[in-house]
Amino acid sequence: MGKSLTRKIIESHYVKGSLVPGEEVFLKIDQTLTHDINAVMTYLAFEALELDRVRTECSVSYLDHNLLYVNNMTPDDHIYLQSAAKKFGVYVSRPGNGICHTLHVARFGVPGKISMGGDSHTPHGGSIGMLCIGVGGMDVATAMTGVPMRLKMPRVVQVRLTGNLRPGCNTKEVILEMLHRVSIKGGLGNVYEYVGSGAASLEVPARATIANMGAEMGATSSIFPADEQVRRFLTAQGRAEDYVELLPDEDAEYDERIELDLSELEPLISCPHQPDNVIPLREAEKKKVQQVFIGSCTNTSYSDVARAALVFKGHHVHEDVSCTCAVASRQTYRELLRDGYIDMLLAAGVRMLEISCGPCCAIGQTPPTNGVAVRTSNRNFKGRAGNPTAEIYLVSPESAAATAITGTFAAAEDILGADVARLDTIHEPDTYLVDNSLFIEPLPPEEAQKVEITRGPNIQFLPVPEAPEEHLIAGVSLKARDNVSTDDITPASAEFSSMRSNIPLMSQYCYHRYDPTFAARAKEMGQSIIVGGENYGQGSSREHAAINPMYLGVKCVIAKSIARIHKGNLVNHGIIPMLFEDPASYDLIDQMDVLEIEHLTEQIPTRRVAVRNVTKGKTFYVTLDLSENEIDVVLSGGQLRYLRNQLAELEEA
Repeated sequence: MGKSLTRKIIESHYVKGSLVPGEEVFLKIDQTLTHDINAVMTYLAFEALELDRVRTECSVSYLDHNLLYVNNMTPDDHIYLQSAAKKFGVYVSRPGNGICHTLHVARFGVPGKISMGGDSHTPHGGSIGMLCIGVGGMDVATAMTGVPMRLKMPRVVQVRLTGNLRPGCNTKEVILEMLHRVSIKGGLGNVYEYVGSGAASLEVPARATIANMGAEMGATSSIFPADEQVRRFLTAQGRAEDYVELLPDEDAEYDERIELDLSELEPLISCPHQPDNVIPLREAEKKKVQQVFIGSCTNTSYSDVARAALVFKGHHVHEDVSCTCAVASRQTYRELLRDGYIDMLLAAGVRMLEISCGPCCAIGQTPPTNGVAVRTSNRNFKGRAGNPTAEIYLVSPESAAATAITGTFAAAEDILGADVARLDTIHEPDTYLVDNSLFIEPLPPEEAQKVEITRGPNIQFLPVPEAPEEHLIAGVSLKARDNVSTDDITPASAEFSSMRSNIPLMSQYCYHRYDPTFAARAKEMGQSIIVGGENYGQGSSREHAAINPMYLGVKCVIAKSIARIHKGNLVNHGIIPMLFEDPASYDLIDQMDVLEIEHLTEQIPTRRVAVRNVTKGKTFYVTLDLSENEIDVVLSGGQLRYLRNQLAELEEA
C-alpha cells in the first residue's frame, strides 16, 4: 500500500519512537511561531534554558493579537518580545503587519516542513502541504532548542472532496459541515487529509479556512497536497523556489475515509455556544442581529473580503447593526484597497479595524448585553467575544455581509438573487504585493550576543512547579461541567490579555467568568484538585489555562476527557491530567470534597491511580493517558525541569 502525505512528512522528520497510531513518536521540527499574548511565557522559558540562539530553521515572533494598548502592559510585552527575538535569532513581525497564520503561510511556509506554533490554529499552514501543529508555549520553547518533539502518532483520515462550491458558498461551509459530522472532539488524535477533484479546485486561502478550523474538531492537524494551486500561490508570493510537489500516493492507506460533495453544500451557520452546533442558514431563527464582524485568520483572505464587498455593493449596513471588518494582513489590505473593495465596504457603512486578530479573541468589539453577534471567525464559546451574555454565530463572509444588510441571518443569494453568480468571478491575485518591511530579520550571532533584553515592570517570573508529592491530600476547588474552554479558565479581552506576562496578577482572574470565587478559594486551600467533565480545556492553546491553576496550587485535573493541547500544557506545567476510569465516578464527587492519593509517584508509571474520596468514604480509579516521555516530565515537575536535565545530559555527551 502507498503512503498518505501526512505519513510521508512524518517519516521524513522521524527521529525515534513508534509510527503506530496512538503511540509516541519524536520528530524534528523545522519552524516555530508565536504570537504576542502567549509568547512572553515562551521566551521566558527559553531564557531559562540559557541557550544563545534558537536551533530551528526558522522561528517567527508575531505581534498581532493584542494591539489595543489599554495601558503600558502590552507595549511593554511587545518591546520585550522584540528584544528577545533579536537576542535569540528570531524573526519579528511588527504590529500592523498581519495575523500570524496568514503571514506565515505567505512569507515563510514551505511544503513538506513541520511547524509547531503557540496557537491552536497553526494548522492553517496545512493549506500549502505543511504539517503544522498547535501546541502550548512551553512546547514551542522546547522545539526552539532543536530537540526532537514528542507527538502522538496520528490516525490519518482521508477527506475526498468532489464537485464545486455553489456561488454564495464558501469553504467555511466545508469546515462547518465537517464539524457537524465529526463534532468538537471527534477529531482527537487525527490528521485530516483533503484530496480529490474538489480539493484541487480550491485556492490556497480557501483551503486555509478548512485547515485552520480543523482545530475546532480537536484534530492534531489538517493538510492539503502541495499541488498546482500551491505552486501558483507561492509563485504569486515571489517564492517559486520554495515550491515542491508533495502528493499522497494513489493507493495511499488511510485509517478512515470521508466523502464530501461540495456541490451539495448550502450556506450554513454555527449556533451558540459550540462550533459544531451547525444548521442550514435558512433554518436559523430570524433573530435581530446587533453586531457583524468580518475578520480573523480564518476568513479574511483577498477573495473572502472581495466577495463580501460585492454583496455590500449598492447596499448599506442596517441601522441596528454595528458592522466591522479586520483584514488578515497588510498585504491583503493594500490589494483590496488598490482594487476598490475597501471603498465598497466603506460606502456600505462598514467600519475598518486595525489589521490584527482583535475581536476574534475579545480584544475590542464586545457585543452588547444579550446581544446577537455574527462573525466569520472560528469560535463561538460562551464569553469568547468578551460578554458571556452574548450569542455568537459563525458564518462565511458572504453570509456575514448579507446579514449586516438585512439585520437578521441571511445568505448572499438573499441579497443578490441570480446575480450571486458574479461572486465566482473573484479569485486570488496572480501577483501579490510583497513588502517585507514590517519583518525584522534575525541579527547575526555576534551582534545578537550584545543585545540586552528589555523588561517592563509587568513582566514577571515564569512559575516552575515542584515534582509531585508521594502522598497527596487535597480538596476539590472546582467541579466543572462538560466543554470547559480555555476562555472559561483564562478569559480573553484586551484587559486580561495584557496581564499574561504577570502570572501573580492574572492568576487572580482564573475562572473569573465561570466561577469568580475560584481564585480566592484555591489560594486559600493551598493545594487542590479540579474535577471536570467531557472535553475539559477545549479551544485555545493558551498555556495560561494551566499555569494560573498551577500557580494557585492545583495539583491534578480529573476529568472525563481532556482536550489534546490543554492536556499537554497541564503536563508541561506540573499538573497531572487524570481521566475517570468510570465516568460515573464524576457524579460521586462534590466541590470541596477532600481527595487522597497514597504512593502517587509509584502509581503514576502504572497509569492507573487509586483515589479515595475522604469526605464520601469511597474509592475510585483514574487512568493516565500519558506516554513514557510524558510520565518522565510529570515526575520531573514539568517540562522546564525535565528539559534542563536533558540539555545538560546532551552537553555532557
